[in-house]
Amino acid sequence: MKRPITPFHRFPGRLAVSAMLSVLSRGRRPRFLAAAMLAFALALPPAAPAAAQGRGVSVVRDAEIEALVADYARPILEAAGLGRSGIEIVLVNDPSFNAFVTGRRIFINTGALLMAETPNEIIGVLAHEAGHIAGGHQQRLRDQLSRAQTMAVIATLVGAGAAAAGAATGTGGLAQGGAGIATGGMEAARRSLLAYQRTEEITADRSAITYLERTGQSARGMLKTFERLAGSMALAGVRVDPYQISHPMPRERIANLETLARASKHFERRDPPALQQRHDLMRAKIAAYTQGRAAATRIFGRDPRGVPALYADAIGTMLSGNARAALPKIEALIKAAPNNPYFHEMRGEILMKAGRPVEASEAFALAMRHDSRKSGIIQIGYGQALMASNRPDLARKAVSELQAGLSRAKEYAAGYRYLAQAHAQLGDVAEAELATAEGHFHSGNQREARIFAARAQQKLARGTPSWLRAQDIINYRQPGR
Repeated sequence: MKRPITPFHRFPGRLAVSAMLSVLSRGRRPRFLAAAMLAFALALPPAAPAAAQGRGVSVVRDAEIEALVADYARPILEAAGLGRSGIEIVLVNDPSFNAFVTGRRIFINTGALLMAETPNEIIGVLAHEAGHIAGGHQQRLRDQLSRAQTMAVIATLVGAGAAAAGAATGTGGLAQGGAGIATGGMEAARRSLLAYQRTEEITADRSAITYLERTGQSARGMLKTFERLAGSMALAGVRVDPYQISHPMPRERIANLETLARASKHFERRDPPALQQRHDLMRAKIAAYTQGRAAATRIFGRDPRGVPALYADAIGTMLSGNARAALPKIEALIKAAPNNPYFHEMRGEILMKAGRPVEASEAFALAMRHDSRKSGIIQIGYGQALMASNRPDLARKAVSELQAGLSRAKEYAAGYRYLAQAHAQLGDVAEAELATAEGHFHSGNQREARIFAARAQQKLARGTPSWLRAQDIINYRQPGR
């Protein structure tokens, strides 16, 4: 596992969700309208804590999890007619069960991946989000938002006019009535927008059922997801006005879908055992990195000697600071499954923690050999291990491997830091500064990115590819600014 920008054991960091967010922050739209533009989510909580509403999006990069979720999504996207649309799936470091779409990206929380007991549950979530994209719901939401905005503006102007008239004539009641007109108009606009979003959610649910049917998969996981959401609301004692939220109530969604879901000849179909084990390995990894070994023990308590439980134990042992004890644990798993690239990758991580980078590079090389997807993240790990060996004969190879890995994982910010260190070992200060600029750029730190790009440019020959890339970073402005 790597950490481009913030936690997992190297969780990536902050990512701008979309240009839409920066545009909204500059606008003067009513707050409820701005909030409605953020995304179509699977299920928004009735009252999210203020801290959660204000925090940025933290992204997770992990080769094993990304490969699994991509396998879940591929047939669904094909069924939705989106197989060639360049849809990207982004993993979000958030413990809640949620997913949402913006643009051509589907964001899914690590909490959803951890809580989902079967692949089918996550496949249902992805099918729902694909329904939003295929249905063009985001563009229609923008159109609806524009209409609601017009309603709100008119209500505000009419209310302001009435209030001004009341003030001019000394009729205070008229002034109060003007405020009431404005407030009532805003409320009507808000309710209209929420009603529209609820309709789109129902449409996405039905589209998801269609995609699951086309791919020969069960909709049981979708029903279980909505049952979980309903149970969470009941346990929390939450009372919600169904007209004040952007999603239908979970029980309503179950009622709308259950007949369709159970009518399918695929309803009783189960996930293949091999896919279930990959799912459990993913859950074990997320649990170990985000909640510790105790969480993994709770999840896999019924089979403490099973592969997922042993995987979580190896990772947890490493994270507790005992890489030496973790090594035989991961090696036992490799002995049982020698072609699993992610076990070899984890062995490389453990050897790095143990201060044995040369051996770690050999482990990463094996991971690359067994990785049919040719993950850029694993190759970056290989390059990092070569760089950490502090051997002049390996520094140039480290640069080559890191550059190749970053060509496939361009937004993996930590990889640029390793590349900068490898260039520095070769005495190439300009390229080291340019790599540092790239790292800041992909972390969202535009100020530092420009500073290092300018420093690199002073040392680079004008017009070369590196000089031009530095110029691009210097000239870059975030969309909407």
